[in-house]
Amino acid sequence: MGMGRGAARPALGFWPTLAVLLCSFPAATSPCKILKCNSEFWSATAGGHAPASDDAPEFCAALRTYALCTRRTARTCRGDLAYHSAVHGIEDLMSQHNCSKDGPTSQPRLRTLPPPGDSQERSDSPETCHYEKSFHKHAAAPNYTHCGLFGDPHLRTFTDRFQTCKVQGAWPLIDNNYLNVQVTNTPVLPGSAATATSKLTIIFKNFQECVDQKVYQAEMDELPAAFADGSKNGGDKHGANSLKITEKVSGQHVEIQAKYIGTTIVVRQVGRYLTFAVRMPEEVVNAVDDRDGQGLYLCLRGCPLNQQIDFQALRAHEGPGAPAASPAPAAPDTFPYETAVAKCKERLPVEDLYYQACVFDLLTTGDVNFTLAAYYALEDVKMLHSNKDKLHLYERTREPPGRAATAGLRPAPRLLLGSLLLLTLLPVVLAALAA
Repeated sequence: MGMGRGAARPALGFWPTLAVLLCSFPAATSPCKILKCNSEFWSATAGGHAPASDDAPEFCAALRTYALCTRRTARTCRGDLAYHSAVHGIEDLMSQHNCSKDGPTSQPRLRTLPPPGDSQERSDSPETCHYEKSFHKHAAAPNYTHCGLFGDPHLRTFTDRFQTCKVQGAWPLIDNNYLNVQVTNTPVLPGSAATATSKLTIIFKNFQECVDQKVYQAEMDELPAAFADGSKNGGDKHGANSLKITEKVSGQHVEIQAKYIGTTIVVRQVGRYLTFAVRMPEEVVNAVDDRDGQGLYLCLRGCPLNQQIDFQALRAHEGPGAPAASPAPAAPDTFPYETAVAKCKERLPVEDLYYQACVFDLLTTGDVNFTLAAYYALEDVKMLHSNKDKLHLYERTREPPGRAATAGLRPAPRLLLGSLLLLTLLPVVLAALAA
């Protein structure tokens, strides 16, 4: 499976890629609409509809539209790295192409809708945009794997390891050749070590004639039924409907189908926080250029050892009247053990790890919505996991001590270094655009 296609105009193809990369950094905040501006500019200048860089009137019109969009969102984007990089980039490109600040702007292009009654894919969609048809004509059906994240937070990896982790801040769940998924976990209560997922970003990378690069972002109390650019499919390419987003329950449940890579993603908001579940072929899971550099890819490698929470302490203290043994300070209104057990039993009658996670979360947070988070996480496993004998897990997984040296690295320095490297390369990028 190959990524992307050769750009006829490198300058136009490279700038949108840079813009979207900048938007994926955790510094971006939800009121800032720079991602929408970037997507509109990319849409106006990419693919077969793109104006050549030397077609000054059309390209300058697109730049002026881009600049107007950034001005409209300026107030909410102060201090945002992506916003300021975009503004400087626009100024440089306008100077390089002799574009005046005054003049006509480009009109947004209307998206081509699929034929009436076609709810899945166009009948003439390229075969390469259907994973099973294109890559497994003469082979057995692909082996699908599952990863999920829910609650405080509990992680089930692609290899069915089950861990409970701290992982406060921004962490990558998936990082392969086809998509990136990053979550941000925040404290449930001030001063508490108990965290839950408050933000989720998914980047679907540009893929052949199937889909344009698309970004999906969800936050607490904001579960959109569309990608960041307002679209609900993969863009304007021939196989665009091989990537589709569907709202199952308004504000609570969204499903994304990426048929070109055989992947299904389920995002939910349960109470205040988000849950994530994915079904993905092993071939796609392992499509990474640098496996040794994937130490923080949580769905593949699990949580670093120093971020894992030992449930044995809690289980050792279980029993009527026993205090909860929690790695985090208890919430002021936590449930008594007997009440937590009763509430979790209502939804999760099998005493597996999802049931135990439910009890743990009620004891540490006092938030009854975590019961539903565990319940829906198990329901997503039933829908997405290919092996029905592995729906319920009973033994928690901790990494062996030998992994601690490499797995225990914290994510913050890596993200900071990435940001600094990108800023360092920005003059080189702009010089390449001018070439």
